[in-house]
Amino acid sequence: MTVRVGVTGATGRMGREVIAAAADHADCEVVFAVTREPDGETVDGIEIESAGEFDSLVVEREPSVVIDFTGPESAVDYADACADAGVAFVTGTTGFDDDGREALESASEEVAVLHAPNFARGVQALLNVVGEAVQNLPGYDVELVETHHNAKRDAPSGTANRLLEEIETNGDFTGRTHGREGEDPREEGEIGVHALRAGNVTGEHEVILAGNHEEVRLTHRAEDRGVFAAGAVDAAVWIAGQKAGDYDFADVISE
Repeated sequence: MTVRVGVTGATGRMGREVIAAAADHADCEVVFAVTREPDGETVDGIEIESAGEFDSLVVEREPSVVIDFTGPESAVDYADACADAGVAFVTGTTGFDDDGREALESASEEVAVLHAPNFARGVQALLNVVGEAVQNLPGYDVELVETHHNAKRDAPSGTANRLLEEIETNGDFTGRTHGREGEDPREEGEIGVHALRAGNVTGEHEVILAGNHEEVRLTHRAEDRGVFAAGAVDAAVWIAGQKAGDYDFADVISE
């Protein structure tokens, strides 16, 4: 069965990668792609249409699933439209506030919704082991450093926040300290968090555990955005056949 895919943010960094990844996937067909201000451009032979037409396109073109990498506000609007149209929704958008997360949960009552801060399989592997490392090294100091390109809007990254949740779930920590300045010695039980923004860095996350005169570093480095796009397309193919509900990339990996 061919999975019919709609793509939002089609002229952005990730939108272009998603269109290319879908074109390379034997089970996918891109049936529309939108951006806020189209100028007649095509991406991999796909005509880019106006995001203002999304609500009608998601009905008329009958996609199986929509893949979104835009911003929190627009992602919520797209999710709502997909819920109304009965179309599954996959998003890698990060930076949602509580209202945004609640909106995605509401959409998941009507259709299958998969939200993941990172679609790299290696990041999923990192999430799987970081909790175990924290459990095995109680009392060790923990610091997290993440680096992204200079245009990334949210800090810490969605992936960093997901890693922090895994760390906190598996250890006894008192809170997070974001950066350090002046006289600021480390407090017992805190997690140090540092967000770097520079150049064209695709994405790097490193968890450092130190104590007992030793140090463990767990690192994931993405060398090309295509890895995220390929994962998102894999997620779209998987979720197209799922019932309404809230899903994670771990569900895709596990099957």
